[in-house]
Order: sequence, then C-alpha cells, then structure tokens
Amino acid sequence: MSRRVLVIEDDPDIGRLVTLQLAELGFEYRLVADGVQGLDEAERGRWDLLVLDLMLPRLDGLQICRRLRAGNRDYLPILMLTAKSSELDRVLGLELGADDYLTKPFSMLELAARVKALLRRQERAAAAPAATLIEAGPMRIDLDRHEVRVDGRPVDLTAKEFELLVFFARSPGRVFTRAQLLDQVWGYTHSGYEHTVNSHINRLRNKIERDPGQPAHIQTVWGVGYKFASPQQ
Repeated sequence: MSRRVLVIEDDPDIGRLVTLQLAELGFEYRLVADGVQGLDEAERGRWDLLVLDLMLPRLDGLQICRRLRAGNRDYLPILMLTAKSSELDRVLGLELGADDYLTKPFSMLELAARVKALLRRQERAAAAPAATLIEAGPMRIDLDRHEVRVDGRPVDLTAKEFELLVFFARSPGRVFTRAQLLDQVWGYTHSGYEHTVNSHINRLRNKIERDPGQPAHIQTVWGVGYKFASPQQ
C-alpha cells in the first residue's frame, strides 16, 4: 500500500519540489497552502506523515503541531520545514511534538532521507511487541493512553520525551550511546546533534525523577552513554 503524505506549505515553489520528490519516492500526497485547511486535512484524513511548514497563513506550524498532539489522534510523524535557523525555533518545534525538522534551503536528497527515516521508525514502532503497559519502580507508562505516572501523579511529556522514555524502558539495563539514540529515536545520525539528546534527557529527568540530580531511572554511563534502570519503590 502506498504511503500517504500531507504537505502543508504555502510557498508554491517549495511545495512543488517537495511533492515532486514524494512522487518520485512512490508516495501519494496532498498539498495544502493554508494552515487552517491543513489542520482540518490532518485531523480528518489518514496520513502516514505530515510535512509541515513553520510559517503559514491563518494558522502557523507550531499551532498545528500543538493541536494535533493535544488531540491524541493516532500518532502522526511530523517533519517541520522552517526558514528560521535559530536553535530556539528548532527546539520549540521539537518540544511541541515535531519529530524532525529541515531548515530552508534544503536539498531534495536530505528531504528524502529524513522522510524515509521517519517512516522507518514508524514501521519499527508498529512491529514492536504489543505490550501496552510498562512498570518500573514508581513509574507506570501506559502506551495506549500515551500517559506516564510517577508515584501516581501524571507527568506531562512532549511527544519526543515520551518516545525517548519508552525506547529506554523497553530495554532496561542496556547502554545506548548518543549516536544510537539519535539513530533509533530521531531517525538519523549527525555528529552535531548530540546536544539534542542531552537536552531531552535533562528535561526528561526533571519530569520523571524524584531527585533529578541523582537519577534513579535514566542513568549516565560515563564515557559511553545512558541506560534505563528500574529501581525499587
């Protein structure tokens, strides 16, 4: 079955190039140039991927991202396109639930690589064991409800923080390097992005650990990377 990709992009030249690349990859696509209409299409349709521009008329990409994630719809991978190159803009997009981003101008080869990586991750997630509940000491991760509780209290995680936590919790005790986490959770490897892993782990610790300064769950293995532990309550 052909993959279906929704593209929300108001620049006609970029929209044309993106959809030509998607067609070359053998994907079905729909191109929408307006934020309000794009959100409606994203919520109503069955899509395998959303390619989302940051700056859009009527409703920008960050608002679309926030609404889709808050709506608890079936998880839709989001690749954000942005003409802004500042770290703040990129982090904000990822914090609101985007899975990856490309800064304009970008090559079609890079676009294809990012699209394929996101779809591969989605396939791996679908093929993963069907366990819907993970318990680790005082932590309870409900995959069906996309919910995490620690000591019975709900923890508000971004989409990427939740994905990172689930990835760790499915392999307790195994040590992962930053490069491995980038590849498995973000879907690509780039030596300049290790700080992204560090910042996400720091924010995750602040939300799930009783004492973030002495983490019991996500532990640092010095000189190697990180591992997940399941402490006693």
